[in-house]
Amino acid sequence: MTEACKPKGWYSRGYLPHFDAPLQLQAITFRLADSLPREILRELERQLLSRPERERAMARRRAIEHWMDAGLGCCALRHPRVAAVMEETLLHFDAERYRLLAWCVMPNHVHVLIEQRASLPRIVQSWKSYTGRWALAHNDELALGIPEGRFWMRDYWDRYIRDQDHFDAVVAYIHSNPVTAGLCSRPEEWRWSSAWDGRGVDLDREAPASP
Repeated sequence: MTEACKPKGWYSRGYLPHFDAPLQLQAITFRLADSLPREILRELERQLLSRPERERAMARRRAIEHWMDAGLGCCALRHPRVAAVMEETLLHFDAERYRLLAWCVMPNHVHVLIEQRASLPRIVQSWKSYTGRWALAHNDELALGIPEGRFWMRDYWDRYIRDQDHFDAVVAYIHSNPVTAGLCSRPEEWRWSSAWDGRGVDLDREAPASP
């Protein structure tokens, strides 16, 4: 294994902390570059100053998740062709670089739950680089409205799964996100999700056993 491919453990790229470890269960969220206007982010940071520092990270994440569900920005992932490319990209290296356990492609962000088998930053970068290039190449043709030639926000969130209860909660959150955002009435109705009726997926799943 090359140095670049080795898991990093805990590390940061200057904004969000990440945990990179082999066979770790990871919940990952990444969003489009224009999913949160700068003025909303600035106001959020101003409001967070009134909170104790230990509470700010969780409060920031919850607020950003709320705003993402509001459907701001170009929402290019709402287009069926873009959503299909995103889903195909997630499925492409399933059982090779990771085990894909649950996912949901929302209009301006993506949730994924995997069992990690390769370097996490390289996994996420491979998803974003391919889909970003594809979307930009088809921006005019599909009238996606992607601004400034940039598709994805640079960083991403990841949370390692602590136990079965945490696993169950994360799967439920991923599958219910379209319902929470008002896009459908049941998780099984959202086409771009591992909960979709057409897949015949058992939603009462369990976390993979530790090796």
